[in-house]
Amino acid sequence: MATMTAVLDGQRRAFVAEGPPGAGVRRHRIDRLLAMVLDNTAEFVDATAADYGSRSRSAALFAEILGMIAVIEHTRAHVPQWMRATKLMRAARLVGLHAEVQPSPLGVVGVIGPWNFPVNLTVLPAAAAFAAGNRVMIKMSEVTSNTAALMQATAPRYFDRSELAIVTGGPDIAAQFAGLPFDHLFFTGSPSVGASVQRAAAEHLVPVTLELGGKNPVVVAPGADLHRAAARIAQARMVNGGQVCVCPDYVFVPDDRVQSFVDTAERTLRAMFPTIIANGDYCSSVNQVNFDRVVRLIEDARAAGAQVHSVAPAGEALPDPVSRKIAPTIICDVEDTMRIAEEEIFGPVLVVRGYTQPEEIIAYLGARPSPLVTYWYGPDDADFRHFVRHTRSGGVARNDFAAHMIPSAAPFGGVGRSGMGAYHGKAGFDTFSHHRTVVGSDLPFSITGSAAMPFTTPMRIGADLMLRRARSRTRRRLDAAD
Repeated sequence: MATMTAVLDGQRRAFVAEGPPGAGVRRHRIDRLLAMVLDNTAEFVDATAADYGSRSRSAALFAEILGMIAVIEHTRAHVPQWMRATKLMRAARLVGLHAEVQPSPLGVVGVIGPWNFPVNLTVLPAAAAFAAGNRVMIKMSEVTSNTAALMQATAPRYFDRSELAIVTGGPDIAAQFAGLPFDHLFFTGSPSVGASVQRAAAEHLVPVTLELGGKNPVVVAPGADLHRAAARIAQARMVNGGQVCVCPDYVFVPDDRVQSFVDTAERTLRAMFPTIIANGDYCSSVNQVNFDRVVRLIEDARAAGAQVHSVAPAGEALPDPVSRKIAPTIICDVEDTMRIAEEEIFGPVLVVRGYTQPEEIIAYLGARPSPLVTYWYGPDDADFRHFVRHTRSGGVARNDFAAHMIPSAAPFGGVGRSGMGAYHGKAGFDTFSHHRTVVGSDLPFSITGSAAMPFTTPMRIGADLMLRRARSRTRRRLDAAD
């Protein structure tokens, strides 16, 4: 704790001494952050593969490294524009009243990273914090210890510790990190841990951004191409072994098409994975704890009467505790009393539910915590628009996995139990900035002086006139609406 506090104090002293950095300094920090990853891509990919035991290097390259470049480049390109003050009351400037809003850096930002994408989901928020003019401390996940150690060893080659510092260690260190008096704390992880992080940050009134998860629903609309939808959903569920916060968790399929959906999804999965145990591209559960948890969810559902379809290759005994691999699994006839209906699965398991009318789905989702993303497979029609208007989620994607994350300028974040705050694009810059209003008056009189004694008769008459006009305007609008 003393060491982390010393690093934080050092960063804050450097921040105060430097003052708000210019666009060139901010861009140079972003460039060094990108170089830190791009110069050492092979090492980071290898480290994440070692942490998982079995993880596709190609998938890691795309998800960990390539997937963040466009967002960071967009941020870098717009730094000068986003730094500009916003002028207010332009006409008033002619008579000597000047008002503007200045984006100013907060100071020192803490980032607590997750284990599922330990490079991407620490570097992206760090880039946004640098764009806003801050200094950054990152707590890497102890679950992906090889990646954490590599990040800690690599960062000093690109940054002074007063700009970027990497912290490693177990849950005790993470808890201490969350309790430091940062100027902003950014966390990616589960809702349960996010609640603990928020409680720790509250001790020093540190504002937090929480990027959490949830049970992401998918709707296969009556007008959807069922076979295309089933294939895409099955593929999406298997990204990173299902260990992705935006993975589809459960699917609503029209009652009379459930079996056809399951058949197509099974065929897709068998074609994707003719072998699993010896397949280096098939992603393992990241550790024994997550492996055991997902297996228990499956077995609890089976014991409670759900139909469990394990898509395991012939001759392979799965789940396999040695490789920590679980076969792709489709579960039907799930009741709300089952654990799998409530817990985020975070594994290669997809729940399929039947429905009759889309309104049933809207009611079902409205009674549950808001997910990070909802998916809709089908045309952009009145049903889709009605669904979007009457449901709540961090984002909405239609006909493709994580499509809401494609635009680099689009904010990304959850709502309710799936998170608070957002980043990517200008949303990230704004998250790590304080928008300070600066007003100056060169008028020969005080505008607000009328609020001080003595209260003259003309002042009282003027106030009464303003009140009557405001009341009249409001009443006319209400009468027009009736």
